[in-house]
Amino acid sequence: MMLGVWALLFLWGLVTPCEGLLETVGTLARIDKDELSKAIQNSLVGGPILQNVLGTVTSVNQGLVGSKGLLGGGGLLGSGGIFSVVEELSGLKIEELTLPEVSLKLLPGLGVQVNLLTKVGLRGSGPLGGLLQLAAEVNVSSRVALGMSSRGTPILILKRCSTLLGHISLFSGLLPAPLFTVLEQMLCKVLPDLLCPVVDSMLGVMNELLGVTLSLVPLRALGSVEFTLATLPLISNQYIELNINSIVKSATGDIIDFPKPHVPVKVPPKQDHTSQVIVPLYLFSTVFGVLQTNGALDIDITPELVPKNIPLTTTYLAVLVPEALGKLPPGQQLLLSLRVKEAPTVTLQKKKATVSIPATIHVLSSVPQGTPTALFQLDEVLTLNAQLAPSATKLRLSLSLERLSGKVASSSAHIFDASLLEEWLNKVLRAVYVPKLNVNVEVGIPLPKILNVNFSTSVLDIIENAVVLTVAS
Repeated sequence: MMLGVWALLFLWGLVTPCEGLLETVGTLARIDKDELSKAIQNSLVGGPILQNVLGTVTSVNQGLVGSKGLLGGGGLLGSGGIFSVVEELSGLKIEELTLPEVSLKLLPGLGVQVNLLTKVGLRGSGPLGGLLQLAAEVNVSSRVALGMSSRGTPILILKRCSTLLGHISLFSGLLPAPLFTVLEQMLCKVLPDLLCPVVDSMLGVMNELLGVTLSLVPLRALGSVEFTLATLPLISNQYIELNINSIVKSATGDIIDFPKPHVPVKVPPKQDHTSQVIVPLYLFSTVFGVLQTNGALDIDITPELVPKNIPLTTTYLAVLVPEALGKLPPGQQLLLSLRVKEAPTVTLQKKKATVSIPATIHVLSSVPQGTPTALFQLDEVLTLNAQLAPSATKLRLSLSLERLSGKVASSSAHIFDASLLEEWLNKVLRAVYVPKLNVNVEVGIPLPKILNVNFSTSVLDIIENAVVLTVAS
C-alpha cells in the first residue's frame, strides 16, 4: 500500500500544469499559492495547534539534562562541564509561541516549501537564581509533498522538517555568555521535536479542508454530484492545479452515467494572485439531464395557471387554426401537456449560454367532469437564454425564453401550419412554464469546495464549452 502511495507521489513530481486544450470533461481548479498561504495561516489561528507546544523544555534527570542527555553526565553541564549543577537551568518552559508568519514557495516537480517564522518565549530559573525570561526567533522549514489519498482527495504529506535558531533576546535574569552557547545547543536539539509537530498538525487541518473537495453536493431531492480527483494534483510556480471529476448520483445513490462528449476546452491563462475554477459543459448537461430524468422539466398547463389576458379556450384556437378543431364546438377549455423525453442541449459560447429543450406538447380540450379530448400534438424546441451568477457553492441559473420553433406531429382533424400558433404559445410558456423552470433550476451547477476560496465574488466568463470563475486571492 505504502509503495503505491510513494509511486503516486513520484509520478506527480514528474508533471506540471500546462496551458492549452483541456481534453477531459472534469472541473479544473487552480489554487493560487496566496490562497494556500492564507489557509495555512488560518489553520494556526484560534485552534489548539500552538497551545500544544507550550510546556517544559528541560527537567531534572530526564531528556536533555538527564544523566545521558546533552547537558547531563559528561555533557556541557555535567561533571567537568561549564557548570556542575544541572538544576541551574531546570524548569525551563515554553510559555508563549508567537503566531507564525507563513511564507510559501511552490516547487514544480518537488512539492511545497513552507516556512514558519515564529518567536518562542521561554521562562525558567536562572543560573544565579531568580527569574529568567528570554525569547528566541525560530524559522521552521518544511518540505511538503502533494499527492492523492485513497479516497481520491488531494493530500499534503510532510517529507522533511528542520528549525533554524535566530536571535535570542534576554528580558530578565542573568545568563553568562558561555551559557548562551549551551542554551543555543539545547534549543537547536529540542525545538525540532517541539515545533515540527506544529507543521504536522497544520497539515492535518489543511487535509481536512482539501478533503471537502471530495464531497456530495445535493441537487435538492433529485440526487447529488460527488467530486473526486480525476488525476494527480499538478503544481507550477504560482498555483496548484486539481482536475476534478464529477460523479452524478440519483436520490437513491445509484450512479447516473450520462454520455461524456469529447468537447476540448481551451484553458485560459491564470493571472497571478488569482484562483480559478473552470466548469465544463458536461456538468451543465449533467444537471439538466438529472432534471429531465426526474420529470422536473414536464408540466401540465390548465386555464387556472394562465393569466386571464392569455386565452386558453377552443374559441381562441378557432381564430388561429380553425382546421385544427374539426367539429369540436367553441367555448371549451384547453389543457396543454408538455413532456420532455430527451435531455436538453446546453451550449456555452463566448459570453453566452443557451439551453435547448426538445418538448412534445399535447393540446387537449376539456369539459367539467369529462375526459379530455386530444386535438393535436406539437414537436417543439424551446431555446432559452441562461443567465449565470456565482455563489459560494454553485452557479445560479436564470432562464428566459428566446424563441420557439416546431411542427405539427399529429392532429385529430387536419394538419395545419404550426407557426400560426407560435405567438400564442410563446405567451403561454413565458407566463407559466418558464417560471416553473426557474424554480427547478435553482439547484444550480454545483462547485467543488476548494480550501476556503469563496467564488461568490468571482468574475464570470463564458468561453467555448466552459465557464471560468476567477477570484482575487
